[in-house]
Amino acid sequence: MTKLPKWPVLEQLIGPDRLGRGKSVKSEHSEHLHARVSDADRVVKSVCPYCAVGCGQNVFVKDEKVVHIEGDPDSPVSRGRLCPKGSASLQLTTGEARRYEVLYRRPHASDFEVLDLDRAMDMVAERVIKTRRETWQWEQEGKRMRRTLGIASLGGATLDNEENYLMKKLYTAIGAIQIENQARI
Repeated sequence: MTKLPKWPVLEQLIGPDRLGRGKSVKSEHSEHLHARVSDADRVVKSVCPYCAVGCGQNVFVKDEKVVHIEGDPDSPVSRGRLCPKGSASLQLTTGEARRYEVLYRRPHASDFEVLDLDRAMDMVAERVIKTRRETWQWEQEGKRMRRTLGIASLGGATLDNEENYLMKKLYTAIGAIQIENQARI
């Protein structure tokens, strides 16, 4: 007896799976397919960094590298959905256009230059200290102030409570009083 070719429609008509909900609808190709995230070592919960909505994301990691990002169905905010920017956020970690060095453009310059990270951090610290010194107010109209109006912070809405808490502590410690979060605007 000759063996009939494996055609899903034929198997559905002559086999036990008449409704086409099981093996009869699988081809040889689809038999060997597997989910692209099935090889991941772990899944890390995250929040999309793009806007103030704060959609939940599942970040799939293999060998300590991000291999896939998708919407988190457990998120009460987005219920597993992501906008096109959120869906493409894997490019933030693995994209060819991602820069891994600090770029600095001097005042009035037209091009950026690459800086060492330690030098860039020192420049930020120097500017914070200088601004605080130049704008510090011990008192105003006879009232004690102990503040600076030269430094302010506007945090993003996708920062979590812990990050916002630490930012508030940092800016308060250096005397800034203009501290806001995008989530409240």
